[in-house]
Amino acid sequence: MLLATGNLSNRDVSLYEAAKIDGAGRWKQFEKLTMPFMLFSTMPVLLGQFIGNFNNFGIFYFLRGGHISMSKKWKFGRMMDTGITYLILTAVAFVFFFPCLWLILASFSKSGTIYSFNGFFPKEYSFASFQKLFTDTTLYNYPRWFFNTLFVAAGSCILGTFLVILTAYTMSRFTFAARKPMMKITMVLGMFPSFMGMIAVYLLMTQFNLINHLWGLILIYAAGAPMGYLTQKGFFDTIPKAIDEAARIDGATNFQVFTRINLPLSKPIIVYTVLTSFSWPWSDFILPKLLLKEKDLYTVAVGLMSLDETEFARFAAGSVFIAVPIVILYFFLVKNMVNGMAQGAVKG
Repeated sequence: MLLATGNLSNRDVSLYEAAKIDGAGRWKQFEKLTMPFMLFSTMPVLLGQFIGNFNNFGIFYFLRGGHISMSKKWKFGRMMDTGITYLILTAVAFVFFFPCLWLILASFSKSGTIYSFNGFFPKEYSFASFQKLFTDTTLYNYPRWFFNTLFVAAGSCILGTFLVILTAYTMSRFTFAARKPMMKITMVLGMFPSFMGMIAVYLLMTQFNLINHLWGLILIYAAGAPMGYLTQKGFFDTIPKAIDEAARIDGATNFQVFTRINLPLSKPIIVYTVLTSFSWPWSDFILPKLLLKEKDLYTVAVGLMSLDETEFARFAAGSVFIAVPIVILYFFLVKNMVNGMAQGAVKG
């Protein structure tokens, strides 16, 4: 969604105004203007969605255990066009919003178990599940799981962002013999399901004695982050290289050009990289499940999966609470994210 939003923010709005004056409806504008403009970003999005769904192991694991003088006829047609558009958008929004609403209401269930629900929703509501989540830590130490998740996500975010930005900057600004083959190899490797290497990862972590170590997770997340450098490279491609050349004429080194010129201009893409590098470890399940065997080292995703079936309200409360930091970060950083995607999606 962010890739499409960023790309659409660069479209020429005057073309849509001209089409509207010529009598084109919303669907005609979408067909003749939006779709051709989105051609270069639609295929990567479709490919990414396919690869993402193909690589998705955790979910299966979980499920398994206007013209001014227009006629009245045109006015009616435009009203129908607008009405159908809003109806479809409302239906799509409901499909995405209903599970979130259900989970939030389930977290306030007084009984604590899903078997006492009156259809989809609880019969009685209470804050006891949230209170129990942070006070009853004998069997399920949610606060400890939360700080474990925060430590892994923050560490992976710092190292991953550093490596991704360096990789993207190198691929964008420097020319060397193996540059094109390396770009092709990373794209091909990204098409393979990530869980194909889980056995190899487990064996390597065993040999390095990193099983049951949170730093093992951080190293794996950070090492895999540079594979997704293409959006960041696209952003660096939009910064004129003439600026770099002028700085070098003035005596600046490559490091000074990077830190004093390119980094200050790259705030939007850095913010985007920070948030994406943080959100993936924050919500990942399969890798912590593979490497963490002690209950006190669990992340929130693994810890919630270990709850008994009679503790569904606590499970829902933990799921709601773990989403709060990401939602807050998104609302504070969404402007920079969209700007970064807008400039990184066009030439990436």
